[in-house]
Amino acid sequence: MLEEFKKFALRGNVVDLAVGVIIGAAFGSIVSSLVGDIIMPVIGALTGGLDFSNYFVPLSSKVTADTLVEAKKQGAVLAYGSFLTITLNFIIIAFVLFLAIRALSRLIKKEAEKAPPVSKQELLLAEIRDLLKKP
Repeated sequence: MLEEFKKFALRGNVVDLAVGVIIGAAFGSIVSSLVGDIIMPVIGALTGGLDFSNYFVPLSSKVTADTLVEAKKQGAVLAYGSFLTITLNFIIIAFVLFLAIRALSRLIKKEAEKAPPVSKQELLLAEIRDLLKKP
């Protein structure tokens, strides 16, 4: 059973998946920083210096704070500014992944077009192989 697990764990697909998850997590951190540290401050500056992370609606009369952190300590709040930031994170990640997959598809297509043409000898051998496979 230990041998089977070792074979499973060391197969290419499992290792590739693990690497993808780790890179994806790091990529998520980069995009979060891009949105939180670069894009949202620019948007805030364009809208008069507003900080989206502190946009909230108090759901309780006990909430009197001006910042989201303090308001959460006082009671229930609807933090729509944080939601906007996270939604923007998602849109950017989805768009960047779209661009990466599109570029990869184009690269694969170009490589397929560069493949040398099949020789007559290879075509004949393929036909013979296919005929031998028939019952």
